[in-house]
Amino acid sequence: MNDMSASIPTAADVADAARVLRDVAVRTPLLRVPMLERGGGRVFVKCETLQFTGSFKFRGAYNCISRIPPERRAGGVVAFSSGNHAQGVAAAARLLGMPAAIVMPEDAPMLKRERTTGHGAEVVLYDRVKESREEISARLATERGATLVPPFDHPHVIAGQGTAGVEICEDLAAQSLTPDIVAVPASGGGLLAGISLAVKDRHSGARMIAVEPAGFDDHARSFASGRRERNDRLAGSVCDALLTPSPGEITFAINRQLVRDAVAVSDDEVRKAMAFAYRELKLVVEPGGSVALAALLAGKVDASGRTFVAVLSGGNADAEIFRTAIAG
Repeated sequence: MNDMSASIPTAADVADAARVLRDVAVRTPLLRVPMLERGGGRVFVKCETLQFTGSFKFRGAYNCISRIPPERRAGGVVAFSSGNHAQGVAAAARLLGMPAAIVMPEDAPMLKRERTTGHGAEVVLYDRVKESREEISARLATERGATLVPPFDHPHVIAGQGTAGVEICEDLAAQSLTPDIVAVPASGGGLLAGISLAVKDRHSGARMIAVEPAGFDDHARSFASGRRERNDRLAGSVCDALLTPSPGEITFAINRQLVRDAVAVSDDEVRKAMAFAYRELKLVVEPGGSVALAALLAGKVDASGRTFVAVLSGGNADAEIFRTAIAG
């Protein structure tokens, strides 16, 4: 297996990733939401739903894969993902002329599976309860001489995701504003770590908040204990994109220093956020991508008098789940 080296990325690495992605990734809009503002505060949403492949994952995937040396590209790449990283890796590999195999859970939304194969990748299905995606991916990478591209716990992946944070800071600065609170969906912690590196480098007083599905609050428990805690189960939430066993080793090393705050939202609160985004913002947001907005709508984050940013991390919603959410 050609695994890429691991180290702790820095804000400088995020800046370098921004250079790599400048003409490749979409600079997604930062939209103001006046109807949610209280006490002179300002509320914004960062629309990674409009990113290439429908989520932030393309940023990290491209930044990582583009750095594979030419002599190692023939074997292609292998990744494991519930869907969004799968699409990001598939699209990035295709742009770079490399084959890709993606290990996906059998219960991943059909839309994400179809979009992954649509980008030219091979999909290998597994049972997320009984089988190990890491073991399957490692075996495939070894057999094929491929490079493994982790979904979150890799310095280049983290740095790539952090470019969304660079854009948040730049777009607020253009309005003579600075972020007071940035709420970010948390799964393995890659997006949270990357954005935190970018934001805290520019605004050390900004409060970063991890938002998780109720019952899958491994970041909250890890921040409290000071070590990486595991979830008791790997299924049972509508937020399929956020169901990982525990925070990553590299991501937690960053987040325990820069974040520390975490809140959890229920599936009902997530559905209400999806409906709000659709009705009021005219945006399609998937469950996992809605949790930061859900935290604000549910009153679990106080943004009164502050400049608040909720990251909408993905828009690849399963049709039936989305239909149910907006009907409610």
